[in-house]
Amino acid sequence: MSNGTTNKGRPGQPVRTHEESLDLLAAVAVEVGLGLKRGQELLMTAPIDALPLARRITEHAYRAGAALVTTLFTDEEATLMRYRYAPDESFDHAAKWLYDGMGAAFKSGSARLAIAGGNPGLLSKQDPEKVGRANRAVSQAYRPALELITRHAINWTIVASATPAWAAALFPGETAETALEKLWALIFSTTRIDRDDPVSAWRAHDANLQKRAALLNEKRYAALQYRAPGTDFRLGLADDHLWLGGGTTAGNGIYCIPNMPTEEVFTTPHKDRAEGTVTATKPLSYQGTMIEGIRVRFEKGRIVEAQASKGEEVLRKLIDTDDGAGRLGEVALVPHSSPIASSGQVFLHTLFDENAASHIALGQAYSSCLREGDKLTPEELAARGANTSLIHVDWMIGSEKLDIDGISAQGTAEPLMRQGEWA
Repeated sequence: MSNGTTNKGRPGQPVRTHEESLDLLAAVAVEVGLGLKRGQELLMTAPIDALPLARRITEHAYRAGAALVTTLFTDEEATLMRYRYAPDESFDHAAKWLYDGMGAAFKSGSARLAIAGGNPGLLSKQDPEKVGRANRAVSQAYRPALELITRHAINWTIVASATPAWAAALFPGETAETALEKLWALIFSTTRIDRDDPVSAWRAHDANLQKRAALLNEKRYAALQYRAPGTDFRLGLADDHLWLGGGTTAGNGIYCIPNMPTEEVFTTPHKDRAEGTVTATKPLSYQGTMIEGIRVRFEKGRIVEAQASKGEEVLRKLIDTDDGAGRLGEVALVPHSSPIASSGQVFLHTLFDENAASHIALGQAYSSCLREGDKLTPEELAARGANTSLIHVDWMIGSEKLDIDGISAQGTAEPLMRQGEWA
């Protein structure tokens, strides 16, 4: 994209060049998303096509006083070479030394930033068996580092960069340049970069999400009942659960907003209290494979039937990753009128699509969504209903046709959402 490309913004919003908007996204990611502190190290991961944004983030991190910024880049062509040429036994291996190093960095106080933007269908034509094995190997190797993130022991955030492959997947009828421009415009809009003062806009949005979470915590629902076309589902909530939304104070005392964008309030469901059928409302891009038309049935918290119109074998291998992969670790509520849903665009990326629709997540629970959760042992977390797994995968079940009731401990139901909006 040329330096002269402009971000036209929303009506009444400032007009900025692409480079100005990109620089502002990087600044907001460091200041608001990470809350990076002077003297802190930063560990960043990014696709190689996101190099311009990664460099801007690096600059702003050093300006904020970062002691060191270390970036690990991924190359999708190199990933495909593995599937084309590697021996079969390769797919049971992961760079454990690398993930051990990431865990060591987090334990020593490093912040974590991920730039998303990979090709959502990169591995769709590859052998699902090999994809499943490779994903499992990575999940096992990354587990110690992931636990520090799910416990919110460190400050971390995820932002997105438009990339040619992702843009082409979203806008197949456009030229490469136009597709990239359209995707960048959506990213800048949904992350509030097109506002006159993005930092103030984020502070206000964060306060609104915190207020919604506080209201849900006052309600103390024991369960949620979902009804929509293809969905009739009751989900119990974990004992002593906490609703969170927007930012959080990490275990290191630093306030961060983990996802940019974010529109959700979320908590921990009880791993043994899911009953009924759930149908996805958006495709799921999982580790380079598109999974569409997901429909599952739960009994006593576990998936007992699973099907998909596309990518079903990968879905089944995902569920079979370990004992907790077929149970739920997160439930999140998002109004259908969220800016991402209102854009009318399916992003084919969980960072965005999960903030366009209410969703659930298979796998690992966030211990921070339980009272005193970060102080509990794994056994105590499990006793309260928190799930444990090598994976944490969100998929979308919300729409303008979804009704949700909150169920009290006494069994009384009251409207929580109607036609996808807060009641």
